[in-house]
This record gives sequence, C-alpha cells and structure tokens, in this order.
Amino acid sequence: MKGKAVITGAGGFIGGHLVQYLKSQGFSDIRAVDQKPLDDWYQLHPNVENLVMDVQGIDACQFVCKDAEVVYNLAADMGGMGFIENNKALCMLSVLINTHMLMAARDRGVKQFFYASSACVYNGEKQTDSANPGLKEVDAYPAMPEDGYGWEKLFSERMCRHFREDFGIHTRYARYHNVYGPHGTWDGGREKAPAAICRKVIQAKMSGKLEIDIWGDGEQTRSFMYVDDCTFGTHKILNSDILEAINLGSDEMVSINQLVSIAEDIAGVKLKRNYQLDAPKGVRGRNSDNTLIKELLGWAPSISLRNGLEKTYAWIHDEIKAGKSEKSMRPLANAYA
Repeated sequence: MKGKAVITGAGGFIGGHLVQYLKSQGFSDIRAVDQKPLDDWYQLHPNVENLVMDVQGIDACQFVCKDAEVVYNLAADMGGMGFIENNKALCMLSVLINTHMLMAARDRGVKQFFYASSACVYNGEKQTDSANPGLKEVDAYPAMPEDGYGWEKLFSERMCRHFREDFGIHTRYARYHNVYGPHGTWDGGREKAPAAICRKVIQAKMSGKLEIDIWGDGEQTRSFMYVDDCTFGTHKILNSDILEAINLGSDEMVSINQLVSIAEDIAGVKLKRNYQLDAPKGVRGRNSDNTLIKELLGWAPSISLRNGLEKTYAWIHDEIKAGKSEKSMRPLANAYA
C-alpha cells in the first residue's frame, strides 16, 4: 500500500476502474499512464500522478517504472471484434509495450508486475460450437489463437513467464474474458458487444425506429464479466501464488440474441432484428471455465450479466442523452484500452 503503483492504459476503460479500485484499497501513490490526451481519458482521478506517455518506447517505460513497486500493464491497441479483425498489425505491435515494460521493470527493480492477457489466446478449434463447455487454461495449446491480437497476447504471456524465471520478477497474468461496464468505449469502432448492443437499443428507442442490426446470426455465444469483478480479480491474482495464466471471466454464457433480449428488457422495448451475416463475428462459442480460479483463489467473478448490464445501459443512456457521442469518435490511433 505504501509503494508506488503504476497503471498503464489508465486512460482506458479497465485502467480507469483499476485506478479507482487501488485508491479504495489504500494506495496513495499512484502513477496513471496513457498515450491519450487527458481530455480523452475515460476517468481522470484526483490525487494521482497522471502522465501522457506512449509506452511502446523503451525510454518512456524506463521513466514510468522509476521508483515503482508494482506495475499493472493494461496498455494495448485493441477493441471489439470489428477492430481486431481489421487491424491485426496494430494489435501485434502491442508486443513492444509489454516487452519494453518488462525490461524497464527489471532494470528499475519493480517487485510485482501484472499483465492483462485475453481469452483471444485460446485455440480456435476449441471454439467452433456455440455450446462451448468452457475454455480451460490448458486449451491455449497447441497454439492457434485469434490472429494478430491473440498471438500478441500469447507471446507476451510467455515473456512474462520467462522474465520471472530468468530475472526473478514477480509476474502474474490473467486472461480477461469480455469485460464490460460504465466509463468505456460505446461507439466509434472499438466498442465490445455489451456496450454496442446497449447503444443500439437506446438509439432505436430514442429514434422510434425499432430495429437493431446484429452481427452474424446472433447465435454465437460469449460470457461477459462486469468490470468490478475484473479489478478485484486482477489485484487478487497479482498477490497470489499463481504462476501460470489463469482465466478471469464470468462463466455465465449467453448468445448475442440473449444479450439483445436482456438489453431490450431493460429498455422496455422490442426490436426487429436485422442479421448481418457478412459482418465480423469472431469464434462461434467462447466461455470461461472457472474451475482453476475457484480452486486456487476460492473466488470467481459472480456479478450477473443482468445487474451489470443495467448499470452499463444507464451510463450509456446518459452519455447519449448528453450528446457525448462525438468524444468516443476520436481517431482510432489515439486509443489505448
């Protein structure tokens, strides 16, 4: 609690929530880092050292790791399925961030290092059925991850492992499964399914055009983790004895059609569904198997999708009503999550 905590990607969705969580846990010396201008940060917290820096470069990483005791590395060039399927090279370049942050952490004597990995590391052949039984941690190998983004995440997991083995850094890494909640991207091309669906339902209701476009046939399945479970789990995993990658996600699997139905119910509206079969839709079925996290931590994400989506819907509704959509439409190259 007394050492300096560094959060990269702090101007993004999860990063902003993580800063707030660490403050609530008694951290008083926090350095929040993001490449976006401060006006573009989703949350800007008082009594925090907020730095605008691009941590792809080694010099920036050396600077932000100075005097740090713990690093949470969340910075990455990423977004929803529409973004990662069309920006594979940009996603791969995020490998510079984790590589240089690990080198700087080693050089600066950082004691703890957390890396935010992703369920996109999992073998695609294990995600072809919408009735996915849940992905176990061992299902990442033999390797066949999401092209671009998934490969970068899987490589960086190994980098964290070897920096722990070779240099003694306390590295931990978790595979995030579809995190959602308020204070995040909800339009502009980088938003993920829960935010996109909430936005579409809200706009349909406000406009009176009671229709919604759905990517694919809507039967593809996912699990969605509310951001409060994510921040709690991240901190818990960093301070655990878990040495290998572990799932951090909800195991409440739903289809996209079911997700739409929940949003419709929250809005009190029923929409005509237009299926866009040629749109990006990712793997057919993905769910988190939480056997290992329950065994090792005695805990797993538990906030229900309905409860989390109500809060997310309300926040996006207020953003749209306030006319703030233009803020999230800024150039894609300026966004770290």
